[in-house]
Amino acid sequence: MTTAALPAASASHSGTGPSGSFAVAGSGLHIPPAVVTNEEITRVTHRSGDWITSRTGIRERRRLAPELATSDMCVAAVRPALAAAGVEAPDLDAVIVASYTQDQPMPSTSVVVKDALGAARALALDVSHAACASGVHALLIAAHLLQNPAFGTVAVIGADCASRVIDPSDRTARVFFGDAAAAVVLTRAGASQGAGLLSYDIGSQLSYAVQIPAGGSRRPTSAETVAAGGHHVSMDGRAVWETATTRLPESIGAAVARAGLTPADIDHYFFHQANLNILEAARRSLGIPAERMPVTLDSLGNTGSAGVFTALHRIVGAGALRSGHTSVVTAIGAGFHWGTLVLRQP
Repeated sequence: MTTAALPAASASHSGTGPSGSFAVAGSGLHIPPAVVTNEEITRVTHRSGDWITSRTGIRERRRLAPELATSDMCVAAVRPALAAAGVEAPDLDAVIVASYTQDQPMPSTSVVVKDALGAARALALDVSHAACASGVHALLIAAHLLQNPAFGTVAVIGADCASRVIDPSDRTARVFFGDAAAAVVLTRAGASQGAGLLSYDIGSQLSYAVQIPAGGSRRPTSAETVAAGGHHVSMDGRAVWETATTRLPESIGAAVARAGLTPADIDHYFFHQANLNILEAARRSLGIPAERMPVTLDSLGNTGSAGVFTALHRIVGAGALRSGHTSVVTAIGAGFHWGTLVLRQP
């Protein structure tokens, strides 16, 4: 299957946020202890560590222990987020898990996490098929749930265990991907005006440039699909570069303008942590100061749905997200799906 050319006009849906206000009350991070350095990667890829760093910005990434699963990382990330927010798990109204590497097809990973936390009354939701952009979709869903009086506290977790869906001999994917989870706890902030979700821009354009071709209804799992490596990620790096460097600045510009702001007005930019050169290209095109764009991919790699949350945790965990601060959360994932949210902390 071929990659569709980028259309002349952005295929996106933009809007302003719901009327209800919410706050980022706490964040948490879990990274597996096992480190995979560029030097180790070179034994398979035969690319030098300097080549990897210059092309991606990545120096090392993490690997989850074989006896653990994505849900284990989710639980380990959300517990410190709950503690930071001063929220008990039984008080959660919703648990949303963004991941394309679920524990298994059924039951859902969010239910596994909910049960492990003891969040008995929480609504459990999974957001998966936007891949690395699933975290943006999950936050958009959470923002709309929080305008409903029945929802006062929502945990949103991004987690991916990419090491389970990568062909160890793939010279491209092995370089990029790492395993991690990060979480935020969002709480209703009353009638505060001009806070919470200010605006969004969400888009998509069909492409098979990044895919896991087998394991679904079109190509069910069989001895043949396993032997052919059809359950591993395949990625066209050039198509990713061209799409990301076009769509992310477009999406950020559209969302920020809809919020009545300019890129210079934004205090923090939380990008999907895919490739440092992609981030730098977007940053330069928008004139974003480097200090407003935290980077975690250098030590974690591309952590999929977790990426935007690892960047957000870098700021929230340091106490640097303050009242009145505006933030952009932006990502692109397989499909292609892309999106941007503009948030303001009450």
